[in-house]
Amino acid sequence: MGLGGTTLQTLKLATIPPPSFSSSFRSVFKPFSQTFLCHHSRRQRFPFPPLFFVRGLSAPAAQATATATPKETSPDEKGVKQQWKAAIDFKWIRDNKDAVAANIKKRNSNANLELVLELYHRMLSLQKEVERLRGERNVVANKMKGKLEPSERQKLIDEGKNLKEGLLSLEEDLLKLTDELQQEAQCIPNMTHPDVPIGGEDFSTLRNMVGSPREFSFPVKDHLQLGKELDLFDFDAASVVSGSKFYYLKNEAVLLEMALINWTLLEVMKRGFTPLTTPEIVRSSVVEKCGFQPRGANTQVYSIEDSDQCLIGTAEIPVGGIHMDSILAASLLPLKYVAVSHCFRTEAGAAGTASRGLYRVHQFSKLEMFILCRPADSDLYHEELIRIEEDLFSSLGLHYK
Repeated sequence: MGLGGTTLQTLKLATIPPPSFSSSFRSVFKPFSQTFLCHHSRRQRFPFPPLFFVRGLSAPAAQATATATPKETSPDEKGVKQQWKAAIDFKWIRDNKDAVAANIKKRNSNANLELVLELYHRMLSLQKEVERLRGERNVVANKMKGKLEPSERQKLIDEGKNLKEGLLSLEEDLLKLTDELQQEAQCIPNMTHPDVPIGGEDFSTLRNMVGSPREFSFPVKDHLQLGKELDLFDFDAASVVSGSKFYYLKNEAVLLEMALINWTLLEVMKRGFTPLTTPEIVRSSVVEKCGFQPRGANTQVYSIEDSDQCLIGTAEIPVGGIHMDSILAASLLPLKYVAVSHCFRTEAGAAGTASRGLYRVHQFSKLEMFILCRPADSDLYHEELIRIEEDLFSSLGLHYK
């Protein structure tokens, strides 16, 4: 179990109308041997608020589905990537160009803002031309409803045919241009919350510190040494069976993981969260809608060959999609979930002592807190998530900061 403070990848696109919060409680025993720093270096203001401690995002509960609008069932096209359109406010991006450019730089993003704005301008111009031709086509169609001489009718027929062909060509160009704009705009990161410090781990802000680090009069062993000596896990056998960075939990470690999951689940449920277990295979399009887009060789996503599906890297993805394409009544908010799942990550580029033992593994269990709320209440529920996590640590008698 461990708490960190960064997201798997930058969240870029909203898939459910209001913003949401999440946090998670990861079942791999990190807190017993490490001091924790809560930082907000990737906190985003819009359209999704921040994720804290391990990984996370949010979504609603089963009670809400009865009042939500029905979802469309996607065709199961094997090997075909599902198409989708993100709700990106291009006008806002254009009107706040300088702020967006500064945010792209702060977040070390390679998004091409100038290209996005150019494509947006071209799309607006093409839309106007399409609308103009549609208007002319309607005028011609209306003229043909009256009594006309054969020659005049034929003239209108020819004009209507030319307008139709021209319109079809422009509409095809508009569709291609819209797709290109979508792909480029999806690279633009969300605006960072103004309270977020700029920089790496060294610039993280200390929020709270409870207790003090223990001092020992003997050399301290790390969790990997202790675990092997106490026969709590086996990396060697797992590396033969599955590959490196997999492990078997054994003996008391198995009971401890289950106990921690059950205890945490019950504690969070007492605070009004609806428990969930989630699918651990989702459509690739859902992963992208949650902002976890593959980044070349550094993607953390395990994809399933010859399908449009992949393994989840965090429960926030299936929870984030639970009310996708639905409209929820504001009176139902906030909706709070706590989701239990296994998580799978390639951990591309992970190496060194910082990933030794039960760190940066390819599979682990995790609890995810997820709140769907009104935008105006985002900061309020962000604070609630942090208080819950602090309470959980204090209840376990763990030192953290």
